Amino acid sequence: MKKIAIAALAALMLATAVPAYAAPRRGGLVGGIVGCCFGIRTAGDYNDGKDISIREWLRIVPIVSIVVAILDTIDGYKGVTRSELHAAEPTYF
Repeated sequence: MKKIAIAALAALMLATAVPAYAAPRRGGLVGGIVGCCFGIRTAGDYNDGKDISIREWLRIVPIVSIVVAILDTIDGYKGVTRSELHAAEPTYF
């Protein structure tokens, strides 16, 4: 009985995973991690096909995130836009 339940669960998971790969938009596990770590705006940008800058990835590292937060505050005060940041910084992921 357990084998039938496991097989049915696996079939259900595979049946629901196939349409996600056919969609042209990003998402899935990486989109969920981006949303969890960086917030819904960055996840929305990622799912729309935009890359995530290295400054956003550095927010995960505990001590480095404080320095990045200070730099982001200074750039926000200067009025730097998101397109200017993406044009100035390379993206690695």
